[in-house]
Amino acid sequence: MQSSARPARPQCKLWTRDLVLIILVNLCVFTNHIMSLSTFPFFIKSLGGTEALAGMCAAFFCLVAVIVRPFVGWWLDNGARRAVLVVGLILLAVAPMGYVLAPVLTAAILLRMVHGAALSLSNSTTATVASDVIARPRFAEGMGYFGMATALASAIAPALGLELMGLGFNVLYAAAAAISILALVLFCFVRAPRPKTEKRPLSIKGLVNRDSLPATCTMLVFMFTFGALENFVAIYAANEGLLSGSIYFVVMSVVLLLVRVFLGRLVDERGEAFFVYTGNAAMICALLLLAFAPNAVTFLLSGALAGYAFGGLEPALQSMAVHTATDETRGSANSTFLCGYDIGYGLGGGVAGVLITSVGYASMWAIVALACVASVVLYVAWARHSDTSFSKQLARRA
Repeated sequence: MQSSARPARPQCKLWTRDLVLIILVNLCVFTNHIMSLSTFPFFIKSLGGTEALAGMCAAFFCLVAVIVRPFVGWWLDNGARRAVLVVGLILLAVAPMGYVLAPVLTAAILLRMVHGAALSLSNSTTATVASDVIARPRFAEGMGYFGMATALASAIAPALGLELMGLGFNVLYAAAAAISILALVLFCFVRAPRPKTEKRPLSIKGLVNRDSLPATCTMLVFMFTFGALENFVAIYAANEGLLSGSIYFVVMSVVLLLVRVFLGRLVDERGEAFFVYTGNAAMICALLLLAFAPNAVTFLLSGALAGYAFGGLEPALQSMAVHTATDETRGSANSTFLCGYDIGYGLGGGVAGVLITSVGYASMWAIVALACVASVVLYVAWARHSDTSFSKQLARRA
């Protein structure tokens, strides 16, 4: 008689010195990025620019990041993990110091584009190095912990940036540069694997990792919702007389951290489908609460639901996009996934802005929630059947 008991979970070491260090490096990368992101419109206005110009700078930042990522993936797949991250971290320090040394509008726009390229170089590489050092039987769990750095930065960096801005832009951007230098020092102690790969010629076909596309496209569609929230929930809260937008993001970040600490292993044990379904359902509820029942309690509940949605879905799909990649393709797999992340985030914010102008905030939240339905449909029709799906692999073993 066949036993129905669940197989014992593989016992292997997850927390290693290198994983801890690359998580700290990633924390520095996103703290530098987010503290600059949250304050840059104020910097542009201090130079005589307008909100429209600040929005154009944000668009340029995302555009450069998306254009650069595929080439970063190719570079990483040629074995240049260490060189790519060193260049990225140096540029993350150079850009904010440039804001200090050349405080004019033209220079600020150009340096913002450099900052976008620097982020692409840095976070594509940290994700790839993390993928290299995490034990495969606990891969999704490890990637969830790795993503906690982004969540923590999202919680602390906006407030840190605004506090330092009160002391002057020179102090703010000098601190951002110092954080990047700290990341560079920490990375010196990471024993990043040096994969032996054959040099791959640069080709358009090789810039996109096809195996990661099912997870990438599912994430891209979901990110419409997150782009709308990140850009407009604080303004919406102020207009509606709700609690501060910063409180929303703190609640979201706390729940996100809890999900990744306590539920991260579920992808390894049950597949990514659990988070695709429950995460999209939670985000639909979060957006509909904002649309139709805005008050202090539902505002906080919406933040918690959004934290669960992003906290579970993002690492689950990134793990799906990367876990079957080889040393030769892991860089392009990560960069392809992060391109989808950036495109979805940018389009979500842009579409939400147009909808607010035409139909108002409440209708915008309700319409954007349809992206979650599309994300689930895309996953059911395509992604769950791909060979990269954890859920499909677990079903085969059952």
